[in-house]
Amino acid sequence: MTASGLAAIGAYAPRLRIDAAAFEAAWGRFDAAGIDEKAVPDADEDSVTMGIEAARRALTAADASGTDVAHLAFATTTPPMAEEDLAARLCSILTVPDSAKTQTMTGSTHAGAQALDATMDGGPFGDGIGLVVISDCPRGDPDSEVEHAAGAGSVALVVDEDGPGTVIERASHTEAYPGTRFRTGGDDRTTGLGVTQYDRDAFTTTLSSAAKRLDVSMDTVDAAAVQSPDGKLPYRATGALGVDAGTIAAADTVSSLGDTGAASAFLGAATAFADDAERVLIAAYGSGASATLFAVTGPVPVETALDGTASLSYAEYLRRRGEITRDEPEGGGAYVSVPSWQRTIPQRHRLVAGRCSACDALNFPPTGACTDCHERTGDFEAVELPGTGTVEAVTTIEQGGAPPEFVAQQSKSGQFDSAIVALDSPSDAQTVSVPAQVLPTKAEVTIGTSVVLTTRRIYTQEGVIRYGFKAQVASQRR
Repeated sequence: MTASGLAAIGAYAPRLRIDAAAFEAAWGRFDAAGIDEKAVPDADEDSVTMGIEAARRALTAADASGTDVAHLAFATTTPPMAEEDLAARLCSILTVPDSAKTQTMTGSTHAGAQALDATMDGGPFGDGIGLVVISDCPRGDPDSEVEHAAGAGSVALVVDEDGPGTVIERASHTEAYPGTRFRTGGDDRTTGLGVTQYDRDAFTTTLSSAAKRLDVSMDTVDAAAVQSPDGKLPYRATGALGVDAGTIAAADTVSSLGDTGAASAFLGAATAFADDAERVLIAAYGSGASATLFAVTGPVPVETALDGTASLSYAEYLRRRGEITRDEPEGGGAYVSVPSWQRTIPQRHRLVAGRCSACDALNFPPTGACTDCHERTGDFEAVELPGTGTVEAVTTIEQGGAPPEFVAQQSKSGQFDSAIVALDSPSDAQTVSVPAQVLPTKAEVTIGTSVVLTTRRIYTQEGVIRYGFKAQVASQRR
């Protein structure tokens, strides 16, 4: 099988954390062996927004940009929309050309491996690159093993034949093991039959069969990044893969992030390469069952944001998960039709301002009369802003004070700051002012606070998620 180049890896996990002790205090037990704490998505985070964070870091590490992407694959078991080509949203936000080939893969934790496999088969990309984005935030019933283990995280891999890393071998195996882990139609919660020995057999048999097809000496592997639905099952695969427990521990992320679904094995690889591993085995597995193994040699540049910065109580965790919160009131909220929202996507996704042809002032959005000279030129030069700025004014929206479209978010995460931000231009001292919600922070947000913009869910209306920019205190960005 042809070797494929790997140029960089980016990884991201939400800043929120809950530890095992909080679950044990609430339930009298914690049913996720080997997990000390896990990452929890905030109210405005999902697999798309997390994937964007990882993708931006991977592109930076590869010294590339979205305009270089010729092939984008997105993989998740937890798509925020049950039916929609979510890769199109990522392309829009990351400035990927509309000529790029896209793929969206879901339905199994094996989806990430399928996405990387397909992207490598789709190359080489000439002067372009392939981008694989794998992002997940599984959930189960509150008292289930799945929910106790369920974490969140994302990883992105830049595929480039000239990359410093190389996928030297890959192999797959598929064998029918129904009922090991599944989610029924119309449900957002994963479950399983809970037949322990059956689940173990599916896991080890499938990985072992794939490993036998891999022409790589396991003695040369520094770290084995194995699919980790909990902190115990990966170590059941030592014999199946021909590696020892220390090699698996060298790529551990489940102990600190929880079960990250389709992203699990790849987050392990990111961690291993960040720790200067030279050869990493990626062992991805999906219930049902299927497995794909990749043998990757480095060095691979890595940029990660995996540390946690805020701890949750169990009650706060239930709020973030939407177990004890409410949705937007019926008939409430400022109505913005989907076509109207779509017309402003360049501004909401890519911060495209307009420079007035009459006076050179920046306008955001670039419509109507110039805010500076008031000329209705109708001719604005498109200017993509870098996404940095300074707070000009700020107010705190207390509990119960949010507009109706933000009730669901505030019910989950509490009060938030809303600011007017003076956004920097790309090449001069000129700024343009925009309103933006500020992400939660330990720092006080005041006039003059430096911020960077990031992509989050804004709200949902008519069943359609609206993504756009929010501000993050620059000193708090991971």
